[in-house]
Amino acid sequence: MQHFDMVVIGSGPSGRRAAVQAAKLGKRVLVVDRGSRVGGVSVHTGTIPSKTLRETVLNLSGWRERGFYGRGYRVKEEIGIDDLIRRLHKTLDHEVEVLQHQFMRNAIKHIRASARFLSTEALQLTAEHGEVTEIGFDHALIAVGTRPHRPHHVPFDRDHVFDSDEILELSRLPRTLTVIGGGVIGVEYATIFSALDVPVTLVEPRQNILDFVDHEIIDDFIHQMRDRGMQLRLGASVSEIAKVDDGTRVTLSDGRIVHSEMVLYAAGRAGNVTGLGLDAVGIEPDSRGRIKVDPESFQTTAENIYAAGDVIGFPSLASTSMEQGRVAACHAFGAPVPKPPESFPYGIYAVPEISTVGKSEEQVRSSGTPYEVGVARFRETSRGHIMGVDAGFLKLVFDRQTRRLLGAHIIGEGATELIHIGQAVINLGGTVDFFVENTFNYPTLAEAYKIAGLDAWNRMGAEDAQTLAPAAG
Repeated sequence: MQHFDMVVIGSGPSGRRAAVQAAKLGKRVLVVDRGSRVGGVSVHTGTIPSKTLRETVLNLSGWRERGFYGRGYRVKEEIGIDDLIRRLHKTLDHEVEVLQHQFMRNAIKHIRASARFLSTEALQLTAEHGEVTEIGFDHALIAVGTRPHRPHHVPFDRDHVFDSDEILELSRLPRTLTVIGGGVIGVEYATIFSALDVPVTLVEPRQNILDFVDHEIIDDFIHQMRDRGMQLRLGASVSEIAKVDDGTRVTLSDGRIVHSEMVLYAAGRAGNVTGLGLDAVGIEPDSRGRIKVDPESFQTTAENIYAAGDVIGFPSLASTSMEQGRVAACHAFGAPVPKPPESFPYGIYAVPEISTVGKSEEQVRSSGTPYEVGVARFRETSRGHIMGVDAGFLKLVFDRQTRRLLGAHIIGEGATELIHIGQAVINLGGTVDFFVENTFNYPTLAEAYKIAGLDAWNRMGAEDAQTLAPAAG
């Protein structure tokens, strides 16, 4: 029986990062994945496909240029499903090639098989054609990701009713679309299809969407969605989804009915733990298949078995999953692990983008900390005007007493790139004076940091500041 220092089950962001880290430490590593190609959910049905689809839609629809040329402007007049899929497949092929090469140069072995724990020291592997082998291991990492939640009462058929994995297999673009679920996935797909000028209705049983984001950002986001014709049905759950002659009929708990050609059901995901044999190692997932871990080491209740990525639940981001996998591998082999940073960014690749790091205004207010806010609207920057940006803004939240930046929140073009300036300042303990005293390239959207800093500084005054800021022009 072959024996490995670490076996990684799953080749998504957390799995591949853990495998590479263990290999860098000189360990013998095996990656087991039942998918036809390496990469996991992130590469094949999640992060990379949805972001590629978004970029393709924005380019072909001419969305970014409509501030200049009007809402009827398009780069390609007739956009079909083939236009979207062509770029998607090219991107996925590249991602798989990069990952395979990464495994090769780090001497990481990879096998296509389903894994099942026999004990805390052995796994049973079942290959695609039914061949069964057993392997031994010192440490294991469960990085199996998640799958869409599929309630029995939803009539999924891959023709009119889809989950968030199946939506990438569309044979045609919908004439109209209902998206059920106002979480990150639902919001991203709803706004992507809306950018294609598909009439979209978004249904969410809660009174608001994306509750973890600063409320002022979400208020602006909802305004932008409604302004371009999207319908929002908040505060009502779905009573029934039925297929009818002209498509689908969604009946809501408040009596309203939504007709559309297609439905995307994107209300929750569940861990891919079925068949893993977790009972053999004393690991008990919750009702949604999520595995509880130590938040610092990512150890499960079995000390030599770790779990990371979406299968352990919030925040379920590719970026945080990568770091979780790395930390787990370091802990398993006694390598030093730095203390995690104070804040990490969230990116929501909707149209428009949303990104946030640190505390929201609501969190700061509830803590009782005296604070001040600075805002810069992209349309008021020269770069924003050059780009035709007519919406979006940057919001900074500062502690009035220490002057430190507590949170940065952005909605608009380039938000997921711009957020890293705020991330660095927060984690390095920077203050409002950093933005006032430093020079930013002009014209850039990043200049919004200086504008927002001055906006807050003018209200905070110069008390306790080390230097006086120049007057804003």
